[in-house]
Amino acid sequence: MQETEIHDLSDDADYAASQQQGSASMMRCESGKRSSSNEPEEAEVVYMEDNVTIHPTQFAFERISGRLKLIKQSSSFFMTWIPYKGKSTNARLSEKDKNLYTIRAVPFTDVRSIRRHTPAFGWQYIIVVLSSGLAFPPLYFYNGGVREFLATVKQHVLLRSAEHANVFLVNDFQNPLQRTLSSLELPRAVSLSIVPSMPVSGGESASQENGERTDVDVLDGSPSIRQFYRRERQKVHDPARDISMQVLEKFSLVTKFAREATSQLFWETPTNAFSHFERGSSNLSAIDSSQKPRDDVLELPVPPDPLELDKLSLAWGKPRQPPLGLEEWATFLDSEGRVVDSKALRKRIFYGGVEHKLRKEVWEILLGYQSYESTYAEKEYQRSNKKTEYEIIKNQWQSISPEQEKRFTKFRERKDLIEKDVVRTDRSISFYGGDGNANLSFLHNVLLTYSFYNFDLGYCQGMSDLLSPILFVMEDESESFWCFVALMERLGPNFNRDQNGMHSQLFALSKLVELLDAPLHNYFKQKDCLNYFICFRWILLQFKRELEYDQTMRLWEVLWTHHLSEHLHQYVCIALLKRYRGKIIGEQMEFDTLLKFINELSGHIDIDVTLRDAEALCLCAGENGSACIPPGTPPSLPREDGFLFNSELDDTVL
Repeated sequence: MQETEIHDLSDDADYAASQQQGSASMMRCESGKRSSSNEPEEAEVVYMEDNVTIHPTQFAFERISGRLKLIKQSSSFFMTWIPYKGKSTNARLSEKDKNLYTIRAVPFTDVRSIRRHTPAFGWQYIIVVLSSGLAFPPLYFYNGGVREFLATVKQHVLLRSAEHANVFLVNDFQNPLQRTLSSLELPRAVSLSIVPSMPVSGGESASQENGERTDVDVLDGSPSIRQFYRRERQKVHDPARDISMQVLEKFSLVTKFAREATSQLFWETPTNAFSHFERGSSNLSAIDSSQKPRDDVLELPVPPDPLELDKLSLAWGKPRQPPLGLEEWATFLDSEGRVVDSKALRKRIFYGGVEHKLRKEVWEILLGYQSYESTYAEKEYQRSNKKTEYEIIKNQWQSISPEQEKRFTKFRERKDLIEKDVVRTDRSISFYGGDGNANLSFLHNVLLTYSFYNFDLGYCQGMSDLLSPILFVMEDESESFWCFVALMERLGPNFNRDQNGMHSQLFALSKLVELLDAPLHNYFKQKDCLNYFICFRWILLQFKRELEYDQTMRLWEVLWTHHLSEHLHQYVCIALLKRYRGKIIGEQMEFDTLLKFINELSGHIDIDVTLRDAEALCLCAGENGSACIPPGTPPSLPREDGFLFNSELDDTVL
């Protein structure tokens, strides 16, 4: 995000609203006590800061401003953040969207750490990490006040600086091992997700003068702070299990800090990333849902599924069709090569996929590299122009001399990482197999060129997995590059340093499971798995490690149609979880066992059945499902003008 865009607050209605009441509010804060007849006498506002902001998407103009408070009541200490209510310059963010991010009466007994960030450009921000491993989205202090916030917290709860100068541990453990594990919460290696807030009280009111949300309901609503802080957590933790779970949660992320530790999870062997092709049927028994439980496992009654998948599939999940072939494809085109009915085409691909010989032409359109309205001549002109542009970008790194490279640390790091990943990518596929394979060079060139095209994002582990099928289909370096660029416009936020894209998707998944399968959601809550890190690899790599190569391509082209939803992959996750819910709950799987079980599903997923179930779940969720997904959650469509924007995709959910 550009600095000029970051610092321009002149057109921000939220900022203007906060400034209208600025001095009076801050005077109340400095006095250390809010004098309101609506608040219990023992509730004391010890800190208050206006214009504290959340950025729900990667776009700076999509921000939600609000008021941050620290409240002391009796022996308990709470934090709240309430967004301003009123007109906003961003029409995409409704009041319902703002409510998704509202933080209501979070006790510091549930807080594990606070991370402070001071970027070279922009505002300071903090990330509050809960004891469960989840975290609230970053809170940006537009008016400053981070130092005062931390000083106030130090006055009321035990807070120590960890080994990292900007990580502060709340309720720190004396156990050295536990403290060492907590120190894993470094900026590049922390398990984060947006946390659902407490239920919204029905007693909200708004100020008519300044258009700002009032905060009275935080203290006198139901449940009140008085009731909330008395509900002490009775669960007894097994320290060994907690340590195991925390380590696995941290290792489930693909970051530079944990790269070596996650090699086992992400690379099944050093030279074979698709070894499940060679797995025998002996592994099937490990995941067969009909398998008898082990003697040492106590099988408990499984709550009934509120949505019976078999009945839903019969009612709504339509049968899969044969792939789209050349003869049928011609019926969707006019004499000059334009797609006549893009909606009908996307629906047809959704239910059947595409024959491989057609994929190159169809994928260019689905990804947005080519337009539905383009003629044969316009498409060829586009390829020619883009090839020239690709060569220009590619020449930027090819022209770096050895002496320059010695002084270009970032380039060396990215180049080394790409070279290591390329030689491990899909080597069991003949297209990438063997020594001296030219396709590996193409894969390397595209990834390194992309790191120069999008230098802010660069290269992250997992990108080679996403590029591999595209290069396999396109068989052309330039066209593979531009299709990959189009895909990363949608999935790029998944690889950001703050992993904001993954946070929002895991949050949405949690909300959708709660909507569609409350018993399963409650089970995950009981087992401290509400962060849904078990699905991290599914979402990050779009199920590529879970499916055979052809199945991966078929799933991707179905997802790219956006026929029912941009976020169909979320419902694919839920369909898989629901299909194995009986085994998961019946065997009382803990986090580490559950993660192992999920990873062992690789190579044993029936994609046709799963897609039918996902379709049924998506239809069942309807608008309620759409409301669970924050705006801008990947894979969001590009909003900028240019060749990646596709105006035909006008019937998506979000």
